[in-house]
Amino acid sequence: MLETLQFLKSCHRRAPFLFFNGNTFAEIGRALAVALFSDLSFHRRKEAAAAVAHFITGVLEERFMLEMVETLAQSADLKPGDRVKTIHDSLHGVILRKLEDGRVVWQPDGTGSELTALPESLFPEK
Repeated sequence: MLETLQFLKSCHRRAPFLFFNGNTFAEIGRALAVALFSDLSFHRRKEAAAAVAHFITGVLEERFMLEMVETLAQSADLKPGDRVKTIHDSLHGVILRKLEDGRVVWQPDGTGSELTALPESLFPEK
């Protein structure tokens, strides 16, 4: 997979010689990621595809793309007391409780608010 993405990136870099259609290669990578990660939730699959496309266009370094895809592929088995962060790393907090329908209630750091989320939208903090 990585070799394919690296090849698509090399094709993207030749965009001036391909009549500036370089973003076509990012879209091919995005489609491959969507197909390969079809078992992930919609949001995680979308983020993985975006990471792949950003790598191909040169916006995201290879190691960051690999780290993102690996993190997105991990399933979250969250329990009360676990430290978590959002997909875009914009909020950090702690799981307060699990609901019967599988969602979790969590509290962002520095607030008294309680938010309800699907476990797929949160990542355990390392």
